[in-house]
Amino acid sequence: MRYAIALPQNSADGEFDPAAFRSYVQRAEALGFHSAWTQEQTLTLGGLPTLSPIETMTYAAAYTERLRLGCAVFVFPQHIPVQLAKSLATLDQLSRGRLEVGLGVGGRRPYAAFGHEGDALVARFTEGLSVMRALWTQRETTLDGRFWQLTGAAISPGPFQKPGPPVWFGGSHPNALKRAVRLGDGFFGAGSTTTEKFAEQVRIVRAERAGFPIAKRIYLAVDDNGDRARKQIADGLEAIYGTRGLEAVSVAGTPAECVRGVQEVADAGAELILFTTVGDQAEQMERLAAEVLPQLS
Repeated sequence: MRYAIALPQNSADGEFDPAAFRSYVQRAEALGFHSAWTQEQTLTLGGLPTLSPIETMTYAAAYTERLRLGCAVFVFPQHIPVQLAKSLATLDQLSRGRLEVGLGVGGRRPYAAFGHEGDALVARFTEGLSVMRALWTQRETTLDGRFWQLTGAAISPGPFQKPGPPVWFGGSHPNALKRAVRLGDGFFGAGSTTTEKFAEQVRIVRAERAGFPIAKRIYLAVDDNGDRARKQIADGLEAIYGTRGLEAVSVAGTPAECVRGVQEVADAGAELILFTTVGDQAEQMERLAAEVLPQLS
């Protein structure tokens, strides 16, 4: 079992604290977390102000040595694959091979801002992945695709990790889960998914391929007062998703209650658990490491 922590990303204009961020990522590394992860929210549409994932991971890489860094997930149809392949290869080089890449098909979003109308998202996703992996592994790439055409294209340097950084797939539909097994290196369960639903997804993935890597994001709040923790998580999820009533997807309460909730996720099949805490992230990380993780089996 491996444990990961979310990077601080929610900073309004002028409020980013470089010293606090550096302290946080260095402490996460010292506490033994496997990795630290970002999310992507390019356009702020009623949600929290969110720093861009690649730049946030790059800043974290500069102040750590062992901590792996990831994004769960890049909304892939919002990106030009050639540009994203180059940026990720560069970050993998700068971090000396510590990058993890999560990709999602997306869904209903304002894609016109990104140069298309959101048509054929799955086809756009799979072709874009082929473009990125070809650029990561081939000296020259020639491709006559539906969405992108390349002739003798190359990026240099490629990723530090060969043949490239691990690619995790998000998604919840059975077809998305099967696509993750067919094309990806791992499946990443969403934080907005209940443990019960996640267990169903794991069964589908395992039916496709035994031993396929599986991860899950958990929104978490730990407090000596369980009711206070549950209110904190309800408020936090409302700020993220713009609606209340999502507490069932989270783990919140006293340390003992959080141990039970996290253990259920692990028992459901998660091999990497990403904790996204709400409230004081630094304090929550300390309590998580001291009072919850040591009690897990």
